[in-house]
Amino acid sequence: MANINIKAVIFDMDGVLIDSEPAWQKAEMAVMNSLGLKLTLEDVESTTGYRIDQVVDYWYQRFPWANYNNADTASQIVQAVAEHIRLDGEPMEGVIDTLKDCRQKGLKIGLATSSPSPIIDAVLTKLGISEHFDAICSAEHLQLGKPHPEVYLNCAAKLAVDAVNCLAIEDSFNGLIAARAANMQTIAIPAPQVAQQTKWVVGHHQISQLSAVSPILSAYLLDN
Repeated sequence: MANINIKAVIFDMDGVLIDSEPAWQKAEMAVMNSLGLKLTLEDVESTTGYRIDQVVDYWYQRFPWANYNNADTASQIVQAVAEHIRLDGEPMEGVIDTLKDCRQKGLKIGLATSSPSPIIDAVLTKLGISEHFDAICSAEHLQLGKPHPEVYLNCAAKLAVDAVNCLAIEDSFNGLIAARAANMQTIAIPAPQVAQQTKWVVGHHQISQLSAVSPILSAYLLDN
């Protein structure tokens, strides 16, 4: 941590701020399998962190189906997830306290997500946390989503903070790769069922819940 001057914390959204990954997985399996695919939970977990149009294209390239319409298929999935969030969305444990702690420590706060605008709006409204963010960026209309670093670089630019001075919090491996590629410090909070996989060593830190973020931030700030 020495000599890394953290000035901003950038949060991923799905799986970090809100427990929406199960909703994404169920929606993806339901819609894709209705097209004749036979995706399992393990299959859809492999694309966690991808933009939804990339997910649809990923499976079409592997298991082509008739009357391919990426936008329509992606829209069906997004609508199902947004509806779930509006009805049953719950913040991950420690979200509000962590956001407040970042502010109290004088850090800027950003959001860098692969999710499209309807999902972002549903989450921020349901959780009532819009006021905490200085910058909100989506990979929705970028040429490439995560694991490409552009959404993280855009968020850092919007915060007016060099990427090297940002700390990204991610729950997906693809998102973690994006943040590392942006030259940011990283915290991984993988889902319990995959937390023991060795791939998470790519992150600078691995924790099991957001409440463990505060001591890490304090250590960075203490070193500077």
